[in-house]
Amino acid sequence: MANFQPMRLTFNNRIALVTGAGRGIGKSIAMSLASEGVHVICVSRSASSCGPVAQSIVDNGGQAEALALDVSRPEEVEAAAKQLLEKYGTIDILINNAGITRDGLMLRMKNEDWDAVLQTNLNSVFYWCRALAHPMARKRWGRIINISSVSGLMGNAGQVNYSASKAGVIGVTKTLARELASRNITVNAVAPGFIETDMTADLGDSVQQALLQNIPLKRLGQPEDIANMCTYLSSEESGYITGQVFTVDGGMVM
Repeated sequence: MANFQPMRLTFNNRIALVTGAGRGIGKSIAMSLASEGVHVICVSRSASSCGPVAQSIVDNGGQAEALALDVSRPEEVEAAAKQLLEKYGTIDILINNAGITRDGLMLRMKNEDWDAVLQTNLNSVFYWCRALAHPMARKRWGRIINISSVSGLMGNAGQVNYSASKAGVIGVTKTLARELASRNITVNAVAPGFIETDMTADLGDSVQQALLQNIPLKRLGQPEDIANMCTYLSSEESGYITGQVFTVDGGMVM
């Protein structure tokens, strides 16, 4: 009988950049990658959020640094990317997780609420991919994981801006997967369902109970559920997977 060995993920001293890493899903992704020996650049708008995450990783024996900037501003992304590439040569793993909500019915939605959500959730993905993909191509290795949402697949009343932005992330993912495949860069999307974060904590009990009726597993997900998928997609072992959307949603979308 064959002597089977448990699968171990391989990372080979990679460097990752995770946006929205100050809390919730992004924080969990950053900590999961760091636990695998990946050097993680934790990005968020405020140093007071990404700083403690990076410090926690370092205190636990990992490698991390904090980078505070507004991902919705292309000039800030471009300047940061230039500095990072001068320092490291390439960023091997890019996790586009930063996102905001400005919910409201379409007929009452203000232009600024539409623009803010699209700028942060969708445009930032384009800015980071454009800035970091070329060095990946030269190295002929890269992993890009974009965090979408089941709202981008199903739509969600009161979230026309958010749903549009997350559907756009899927379009970007599938197109870049085709454009970058010849350079051994994989591009995938992860679409979380309802995950226990600060955002869902603000929902009342009645709203949460209503949500659970649409989740076959009858529970909210944990940030670690998303982090586990992102960590696998960042590894050497995921090298033949690209252009895919992975729903991590307790069975909401089948």
